[in-house]
Amino acid sequence: MASQKKSRKAIAILVLLIIIIAVVIILMLTPMMKKYSPSKDPADYASYYGLDSDDAMFVVVNNQRSEINGMYIDGQAYVDYDTVHDKINSRFYWDPEEEILRYTLPDALVSVKGDSAEYTVGQEKKQEAYTICMIKDGTMYMAMDFVKMYTDLRYKYYEDPNRLVVSTEWGELTYTAMKRGTEVREKGGIKSPVLSTVKKGDLVSILETGDKWYKVCTEDGFIGYVREKALGHTQTVVQESTSEPVEYTKISRDHPINLAWHQVTNMTANANIESVLSSAKGVNVISPTWFYLDGDDGSIASLASYDYVNYCHSKDVEVWGLVSNLENTDVDVAKVLNTTSIRDNLVNQLIAAAIQYDLDGINVDFESLSSEVGDGFIQFIRELSLKCNNNGIVLSVDNYVPSEYTTMYQRDEQALFADYVVLMAYDEHYNGSDEGPVASIDFVKKGVEDTLKEVPADQLILGIPFYTRIWEETPSDTQESGYTLSSEAVGMSEVESRLAANGVRTQWLDDEGLYYAEYEKDGKTYKMWIEDQNSIEEKLKVYQDNNLAGVAFWKLGLEKNSIWDTIAKYVD
Repeated sequence: MASQKKSRKAIAILVLLIIIIAVVIILMLTPMMKKYSPSKDPADYASYYGLDSDDAMFVVVNNQRSEINGMYIDGQAYVDYDTVHDKINSRFYWDPEEEILRYTLPDALVSVKGDSAEYTVGQEKKQEAYTICMIKDGTMYMAMDFVKMYTDLRYKYYEDPNRLVVSTEWGELTYTAMKRGTEVREKGGIKSPVLSTVKKGDLVSILETGDKWYKVCTEDGFIGYVREKALGHTQTVVQESTSEPVEYTKISRDHPINLAWHQVTNMTANANIESVLSSAKGVNVISPTWFYLDGDDGSIASLASYDYVNYCHSKDVEVWGLVSNLENTDVDVAKVLNTTSIRDNLVNQLIAAAIQYDLDGINVDFESLSSEVGDGFIQFIRELSLKCNNNGIVLSVDNYVPSEYTTMYQRDEQALFADYVVLMAYDEHYNGSDEGPVASIDFVKKGVEDTLKEVPADQLILGIPFYTRIWEETPSDTQESGYTLSSEAVGMSEVESRLAANGVRTQWLDDEGLYYAEYEKDGKTYKMWIEDQNSIEEKLKVYQDNNLAGVAFWKLGLEKNSIWDTIAKYVD
């Protein structure tokens, strides 16, 4: 009996010791378990997404979250204009000063006033059941139902939290299926707050890869991190658009364009058209520099002449009047192009002048534009193209060779609306730059190659120079180079005169595609990379090899008459 009591006591003590040990182990392990076990803490959506009101909504476009939140009001999703323009459809143009939204269709202009449900398409008035452009705290928000009317996209709204998922991507899209269910976290780490959960088989888009954590976007718009080992195989999903492709009509000639610019600086110069054309054999388009911006109200100055046009037409030569922004430097070009009513005035004046003088076309030559006017410029081209097309007027636009400084000209968008895009493949070196050729052959070839990435060949006209720059090096003790540099642009006859007067021999440069000459006079050094029949022919080969729409020459009066025989070999 005593032994049984001792045995029960021993067991009780053993059990107690086990319990104590277990408690000690649990107490020791709990911090470790807490440290190494995944957190289940949900993210604070209001703070994380900046949802500061019941209407606030974050926006995800093509798997990227917008910097500015949208709004969900009365069953309508609203997205800020910058996001719509920059990430969804850049053809929408908003004028914040006059609070007017514009959208250019192939055959009509859509116009909406801010905070209104009414709008016009051409001359037709329409109305929606919602406010189209909602202005709040200085920001304009666009109703997505309206955006979708003119954009090939799909979107879906979700609650808890409010969010909008937008996609403009179509065709074969690659996703990754989840191998198992897991949490989507704010950051890569098991202690990071949970944004959402995904189930086995759910599809995600991988945005960034890592050793253990991948950044993904879920189908319902959460962008966060999941463990790499939870990801399965990739698969392709075909998203087919249901929108009809937009067709843009063009006015195009069934023959190559052989255009020459005619610099006209006063009305008297128009009387020289007969002699100018008599030497320019084969030219079928002449572009006189007749119009230029002359006021902040969009007014234009004009040197147009009825007699000039009538004479050209009698010789089967079209007249494309040029409009420039360079003559009156006091004009605020940004104000003119960015302000809707002023831009309308400019367009209307150009069309009125074209009709009044029976012009066949308008040639737009707006140069040295700043980035702030890029959107206004392309909207000007869109709106001008509509009225040109309606009146049978050819619209052409002059452009620099592509570079990082000229992206705002949006040559691809020009090509959709304008009839022809002219590449000014010259001024490789210019007064104020270092010395060199006006248009080396590689410069021309690359300019054409890069432009063809944005503009179809049958719309591209290659601009070729008739002029040469004579570079003058004057010795100077104050310059690091040892000289000051200046230049002047001269025509072909002047170059020949200089060479003959100084007994200079020329040297052909294969890599430049032109002749080079150098001589000294009165202590100065003169250098010339010469544009002549040989260099022009090399450029004409580029036109021919790329099956371009035509050629253009700056400018009449700088060429030798014999050059037209060379041109005729390539442009019939």
